[in-house]
Amino acid sequence: MHSESDNAPTPQRPAQRVQLTYALGSNGAAGPVHHPLFALLDALHGGGSISAAASALGFSYRHVWGELRRWEAELGRSLIVWNKGQRAALTPFGAKLLWAERRAQARLAPQIESLRMELERAFADAFDDRVDVLSICASHDQALPLLRELALAEQLYLDLEFAGSLDALRTLDSGGCLLAGFHVLDGVARSSVSARTYRARLKPGHHKLIGFAQRIQGVMTAPGNPLQIRSLHDLTRPGLRWVGRPEGTGTRVLLEELTEQAGLRMPEAFALIEPSHGAAAQAVASGAADAAFGLEAAARAAGLGFVPLARERYFLVTLKTTLEQPAMQRLVTLLGSTAWARTLASLPGYRATEPGAVLALTKVLPWWTYRSAR
Repeated sequence: MHSESDNAPTPQRPAQRVQLTYALGSNGAAGPVHHPLFALLDALHGGGSISAAASALGFSYRHVWGELRRWEAELGRSLIVWNKGQRAALTPFGAKLLWAERRAQARLAPQIESLRMELERAFADAFDDRVDVLSICASHDQALPLLRELALAEQLYLDLEFAGSLDALRTLDSGGCLLAGFHVLDGVARSSVSARTYRARLKPGHHKLIGFAQRIQGVMTAPGNPLQIRSLHDLTRPGLRWVGRPEGTGTRVLLEELTEQAGLRMPEAFALIEPSHGAAAQAVASGAADAAFGLEAAARAAGLGFVPLARERYFLVTLKTTLEQPAMQRLVTLLGSTAWARTLASLPGYRATEPGAVLALTKVLPWWTYRSAR
């Protein structure tokens, strides 16, 4: 016999609210937004016991045990399978919560990094008159944050904002930044997707290219490539869940270029649209998608399989009128240094190709045709 209360719906807990804070000081390395709960879950997932997690985090067993119990009470859900004498494991909810946080971190990394850099710029302007500032709006790239750290050691501050390649070029032309970053496949013809996309945004004699890096893009797969994904032709395989990138991003343009060359059509709908290479990689790592198109460096960092498909050039673009500014010349010198070449060599799929060289558009990207006057 059942009472009315037996059939009553389970009351819904209010949605979890997120508050962000930041630390100000000269010590400590830059990193993602940190929350202690996910550090606990990650350490427990990796170590397999509360003792191992406590050791990895530098806490006592009692502290870690107490914090896990406290968070279970706070969230109203079990996080750990508490079986005495057995290896500690996350509950399905605990695992899902950890993956959700990792995915959110990867998705928001460019925006979080831009926010952090905006705060640092404000304090750099206030506290250190010796620091030169260069504003960069650029397509998302794994090497740019490393360049920023290298430049900061030379008292050259790179105010970095990530955006799609087309938005970056628009920002440069509107005066919103001094440098833009975009990438393009080498050797594409005047009728190519890349030429049709970028030609109107780049003006010979007005814009100057600065060599930055060469990098590899391809297909990110689950570890071991269990679905045997080998090429873009697998885009057409029924049921395969691909991660796409937003329109206007350089990687979307590159993917359109490669699919057109292969005689394929872009999928009408992707399983997911992710804003960065890191977020696309995490979508595959979490099982939310089967494959994504993106950087080898992002795939390797997430422990994924990778099928290389294209080697492209990444350029920084500036106006000819600003090229001789002292801060710009300092950056050009830094890009041509052995320190920068070593930094690029540490990233999978990256190569130093004419870094720091000032390049003419018509020589590197011969997309323009001029008729001689009669």
